[in-house]
Amino acid sequence: MLYKLFMHLRTVDPGFDVFRYITFRTVLSVLTALGISFILGPWVIGRLKTAQPGNYVREYLPEGHVLKADVPTMGGLLILLAIFFSTLLWADLSNRMVWVVLITFAGFGGLGLVDDMMKLYGKKRKGLSIRSKFSLQLLMALIVALYLYFYPSSKWGHHLQLPFFKEALVNLGWFYIPFVVLVIIGTSNGVNLTDGLDGLAIGPIMFASSAFALLIYLSGHARFAEYLQIVFVPEAGELATFAGAMVGASLGFLWFNTYPAQVFMGDIGSLSLGAALGLLAVVSKHEALLVLAGGLFVLETLSVIIQIISFRLFGKRVFLMAPLHHHFEKKGWPEPQIIVRFWIISIILVLVSLSTLKVR
Repeated sequence: MLYKLFMHLRTVDPGFDVFRYITFRTVLSVLTALGISFILGPWVIGRLKTAQPGNYVREYLPEGHVLKADVPTMGGLLILLAIFFSTLLWADLSNRMVWVVLITFAGFGGLGLVDDMMKLYGKKRKGLSIRSKFSLQLLMALIVALYLYFYPSSKWGHHLQLPFFKEALVNLGWFYIPFVVLVIIGTSNGVNLTDGLDGLAIGPIMFASSAFALLIYLSGHARFAEYLQIVFVPEAGELATFAGAMVGASLGFLWFNTYPAQVFMGDIGSLSLGAALGLLAVVSKHEALLVLAGGLFVLETLSVIIQIISFRLFGKRVFLMAPLHHHFEKKGWPEPQIIVRFWIISIILVLVSLSTLKVR
């Protein structure tokens, strides 16, 4: 909204021309989301404490989690508000990809909201069934995939760009549709599984969002894309403002979510952030790099898959408890130690992903 206003005002004063630069508006988006989080955070947390009868804690979690029963959840609402308002203020809303990401972000956030509400106020306090949740995720991701298939954001829309190789593109054809569904749902659930300790998920989200803010900007800039030999996606660059809002909102939420947490993001935050991150990778044609930049989410998801397969086939558990962070809790690692070490792993993976831009 402000973007259009300032573009109009630059005819009056050339100084307003600075607002046409995506980099400048991305920085403003970061600061706006951060400011909204700081300003609304105490109020939102207070309202959640008053409205919620106590956080739902699964009975099979490590013993220490019982102490967190009074910490309010659904703090992801703060993240949604910060990202939405920041993007609406600083993005060029005539860019259709901005709306695709915003609508997907809101859709998965709405699903998480329903799940959180059922856990808090439902008769059985168990949330949506796995089948219902997955079906709704599948439906939303499929709609996005079909739209991107028939209305791609670049001439290479149906191709997969491979890192480490110059101009290496794989034409996925119709398989592009299930591929996009897999990326969106996989990332959404990966973040959801990682969100088990104070600040554990929001840190890597912030690191990965920072990386994709850069990758998206480079992909949407013709000269940088040509120089780095990556796919040029004209409509992708504007999404840097959304990625910037994710960084700012994550940093602001971390202020309240760091150990010991004052609030948890809940499914409303984890599902929406994961879906948005996956979609940013798809639109910018950096899906393969998401495996590296979001490598911590991949590890957490794999630990659950390995645990289930091992137990069902051999009757044995590979980990003391899955996801992976609970395994280290069972081994006696203090919670802050697990969180910081997992953050370090995430930062290393993000740096490796960015290094591939020159290793081609």
